[in-house]
Amino acid sequence: MIRQTSKPMNNVVSALTARTQLGQILRRATRNNERFVVDRRGEPSVVIMSIKDYVDTMAPAPQWLKDIQASSRRRGTNRLTMKQIDAEIAKVRRQERGILSNPADDTPRGA
Repeated sequence: MIRQTSKPMNNVVSALTARTQLGQILRRATRNNERFVVDRRGEPSVVIMSIKDYVDTMAPAPQWLKDIQASSRRRGTNRLTMKQIDAEIAKVRRQERGILSNPADDTPRGA
């Protein structure tokens, strides 16, 4: 299923221009999320767009994922490194196995 977007494709360039100005076109597509239609002999041939724009258009995130991402940004957990995430996971697993002490009575859990 191809999703309709509200982005106009008013950047039409000839194949010659695309060939000679490819670097500039790629920069604009990446930085500004612009789309370019490459025209070959008067016929639209290909579209140049950023990967982010392509993914957002072809496989948009479901609402539940957008909600999780927004919640993560609000809590600041979207800036955790993989090392920090791994440490948190290891901590929770140790707690579940009863390795950490219970702060209330200073005895190992499960003992």
